[in-house]
Amino acid sequence: MKIKTKKNERQYELKKMITETPFVSDEELSEIFKVSIQTIRLDRLEMGIPELRERMRAAAQKNYSKIVGLGISELIGEIIELEVNQQGISFLEANREMTFKKTDIVKGHYIFSMAESLALAVINSKAALTGVANMKYSKPVSVGDKLVAKAEVFSQRNKDYIVHVKITVKQEQVFRGKFILVPLLNELKEEEL
Repeated sequence: MKIKTKKNERQYELKKMITETPFVSDEELSEIFKVSIQTIRLDRLEMGIPELRERMRAAAQKNYSKIVGLGISELIGEIIELEVNQQGISFLEANREMTFKKTDIVKGHYIFSMAESLALAVINSKAALTGVANMKYSKPVSVGDKLVAKAEVFSQRNKDYIVHVKITVKQEQVFRGKFILVPLLNELKEEEL
């Protein structure tokens, strides 16, 4: 009976953690709960929680229809959450193709592209360009790192949007950017969304 109680408590906490941090992997969960990866997978199956890729795919599909100005193939990362003209979150796992071969450090243009494409996805414009970008890289990103980008529409000045984007790895900031986005086409009306 004691084991079942521990299992129930773990499953309750597991479900809570996945709800709060949907992109947490089974490997990370096994380290947090100090159980095997297989135990985490069995817990997820019992509770009907899909694996990380499925959770991300479902969230991304739900949000892609909200994007006005970009095609899916133009986004760097997967959109996890999107509230047009307010905020958005995307996810990207760094792979070897993104790195400098001698150091395994991710090239900056991948990180910038992730931030810029999320900023463009968040605004309500059929087409826009980045007029100004002010950015800072704080720490290097390596193969296997899971990048989480959060964009927020800070303000709208005339027709331009000011969007702040922060990218973190394990909740530690690796990039921040401020983008002034200039719409090229007329704004969409609410009923067109």
